[in-house]
Amino acid sequence: MSTTPAPARPVIVLVRPQLGENIGKAARAMLNFGLTELRLVSPRDGWPNPSAGPAAAGADVVLERAAVFETLAEAVADCAHVYATTVRKRGVTKPVLTPAEASAEVHGQPGRSAFVFGPERSGLETDDVALARAIITVPINPEFGSLNLAQAVILCAYEWSKGAALVQPTVEELLPPAPQDELEGMIAQFEALLEPRGYFRPPSRAAATRRTLRNMLTKPGWNHLEVRTMRGVLSALERRIEPAGDGGTPPTEPEEG
Repeated sequence: MSTTPAPARPVIVLVRPQLGENIGKAARAMLNFGLTELRLVSPRDGWPNPSAGPAAAGADVVLERAAVFETLAEAVADCAHVYATTVRKRGVTKPVLTPAEASAEVHGQPGRSAFVFGPERSGLETDDVALARAIITVPINPEFGSLNLAQAVILCAYEWSKGAALVQPTVEELLPPAPQDELEGMIAQFEALLEPRGYFRPPSRAAATRRTLRNMLTKPGWNHLEVRTMRGVLSALERRIEPAGDGGTPPTEPEEG
C-alpha cells in the first residue's frame, strides 16, 4: 500500500538581518513550532554571531545548522514555492495570502517551500519580492502595522504547525492520573463525611447513591495533586470551628490518607 510522502517543512530565510539577537529570537520561534532549517542572506554582522545564542534560549540546533548565502536567489534555489512576507506589494503583482492560507498551500503541494523575511528596518526590497511566487501579508492594525522580525516568523511558523500535528502537552499529560488507592481514599473520605449527615438515606437508595458519587469522583481523571487538594478541602470541612481567641493550635495541612 503506497502512501503520499508528507511535504517537507518550509525553510525560513532571513534576508540581510541586522542584529544577532533577532536571528536568535527567530530561531527560537522556529523551533517552538517544529521548524529547524534557517537560511541567512548576507547578515549585516556576519555569521556566526555571538549575540544570537543567548537570544535563541536553547534553540541551538537551529543556529548550528543555519546556512549563509550571498543572494536570496541562491538561498531559495532548491525551493519550488517561495513566499515573501511584506506589508505591501511594492509594485509587484503577486497573489496575496495570509499566513494561514500560505501554510495550507505548503501542506498541500509537493516540493520545498520557503518563507522569506526582510531586514528589520526596511523589509524586503522590490527585487527580493520579485523572486517570490506569492506574498504573505498579516492582517494587522492599520494604525500600528509594526511587527518585529521574530513576531513575523512566529506567525508563519505557528500557522504552518497547525497542519503538522504538533501537540502541546496538557496538564493531565504532564501529571499522570492518580493511582486507584488514592482515589479510594478520597471516596472513602467523602462517604465518611456524608454518612453521619444522613446523605445516604433512605437505606434502599444508599447503594445507588454511593455508586453515583463514585462515578462523579472518578470521571475527571484526577491527578495526585488534585486528589491531595480535594482531600485537604474535605479535612478542612471536617474540623470543628473553634471560637476566636481560644488559644487553640491553628489547623495544620492535612496528611494524605
